[in-house]
Amino acid sequence: MVRGGRGLWMLGITVVAALLFLPGLGAVHLFDWDEINFAEIAREMITTGDHLRPQIDYQPFWEKPPLFIWMQVVSMRWAGVNAFAARLPNAVCGILALLVLFRIGDMLRGKGFGLLWVLAYMGSILPHLYFRSGIIDPWFNLLIFLALYFFILLTWGDPARTEGMANRERGGYAAASGLFLGLAILTKGPVALLLAGLTISVVWAMGRFRPMVGRRSLMVFVITTILVASSWFIIDLVRNGPWFVVTFIKYQWRLFSTPDAGHGGFPGYHFVVLLLGCFPASLFAVRELLKPLPGDPHQKDFRRWMVVLLCVVLVLFTLVKSKIVHYSSLAYYPLTYLAALNMQAIWRGGRKAGIGLRIAIGLVGGVFALASILLPVVGMHPELIKPYFAMDAFAMANLEAPVVWTGWETLAGVWLLLTLAFSIFWLEGNDRRWGLLTLFGGTAVYVALALMVSINKIEGYSQNAAITFFQQRQGERCYVITKGYKSYAQFFYTRKPPATDARAHDEEWLLHGAIDRPVYIVTKVTSADEVRRIPGVEELYTANGFVFFERKVP
Repeated sequence: MVRGGRGLWMLGITVVAALLFLPGLGAVHLFDWDEINFAEIAREMITTGDHLRPQIDYQPFWEKPPLFIWMQVVSMRWAGVNAFAARLPNAVCGILALLVLFRIGDMLRGKGFGLLWVLAYMGSILPHLYFRSGIIDPWFNLLIFLALYFFILLTWGDPARTEGMANRERGGYAAASGLFLGLAILTKGPVALLLAGLTISVVWAMGRFRPMVGRRSLMVFVITTILVASSWFIIDLVRNGPWFVVTFIKYQWRLFSTPDAGHGGFPGYHFVVLLLGCFPASLFAVRELLKPLPGDPHQKDFRRWMVVLLCVVLVLFTLVKSKIVHYSSLAYYPLTYLAALNMQAIWRGGRKAGIGLRIAIGLVGGVFALASILLPVVGMHPELIKPYFAMDAFAMANLEAPVVWTGWETLAGVWLLLTLAFSIFWLEGNDRRWGLLTLFGGTAVYVALALMVSINKIEGYSQNAAITFFQQRQGERCYVITKGYKSYAQFFYTRKPPATDARAHDEEWLLHGAIDRPVYIVTKVTSADEVRRIPGVEELYTANGFVFFERKVP
């Protein structure tokens, strides 16, 4: 029995989530590409005053709709154009997501289950980490999850179902489901419709194609989805013609049919990502999948929806050619739900944390702990790993970065080791509740601690030299481009103003033409010789794998 009112628990969740997700959001630069590109679109919206058409380098950007970018615009207008403002919408999303999980969990199985679901999500590595990022997926996933949740309520409350609740709110459920699905489409595009549609279709097929909802409810759902999703597209179509919409659709098809941006991978990629990246919840979820818990009809039905959603995400993105970690992040919701089911059974004493589960916790958690301990050691002695990168000149140069490691960074790994030791010990005995609280609570602290002590140093190797150079160009009347690699950082961190000369987007003119201001060229050591052969280009310096050049006005 969980004591305390719902409001008090929600306040506590809000405070804890804010303490975990907000501190240090702006402590490190945005990472290229996935964080910087959306932040740059938001910055250019503020600069130009055009909030309806996404742009990168003041050229149309057709890869994503603008809803998440609008959130970043609001954040930047409040907190300034910086990394903190770019990541703040996802921190807010994290707080809201945990509150949503608590409320849904409370409705399904009581406050205790809701709290365990919150603990499973907050205390797993990738689900926690994503709320501290500036990528688009946290909001996208929450909106799809809410769309499916209200659709599930619609099926329970609709007279077309023989096993249903009272249908007094079915119209509201249909409209809410359509609203959130439409917003998800405005966040990332038609993949939202594909994910929700496949999930609903599979559940429908499992029910032998019996009607899930009445015609009126279905019409409300469909019309609401179309109205919300098409709102921005119609405005753009009227203002700018069909080019953007057509290009957007072609891009979405290419993304699904071909590997994009070098992100290929093996078929089981997303299974491994979820198993390791969602530690420790993934281990409890696997156990629940193998040995389902009993429940009333609604609990069983909701579990079926979550299993279907998990399978749809895994199968769909296994088939997709591009393999990127966050593609399968929607699976965090059903996966942590399944984990919470198993956690509740252990909490109540109905199940034990068997030796197989405890061994898996020790092995997988031990990998993260060992990596966190070895990282500072390798940082202080890079010669230990240089032989493994001998064929990669850029990586070898990265390792020469003047990053200072003190040894205190190992504390994150030591903390996780202690967390694992105590939780496994308690899970084995009669202190299973302390074992669960220690495991997931300790892992949540580990993620925050690891980011605090290591992320700046990792960035010091990967991109800091280039970012620093770009920042030094702020306010200077010049052009800054990259050569030999793709980046968005030169736009965001130079605070590039709108081009007054159309030739500013022409690389040939910038490298060989009669320029009206200096051109700075940033490249990697692997492409530096190509730039050196350009007449009139002067090499400025080399730093951590990047080479910086200037072409002066003739």
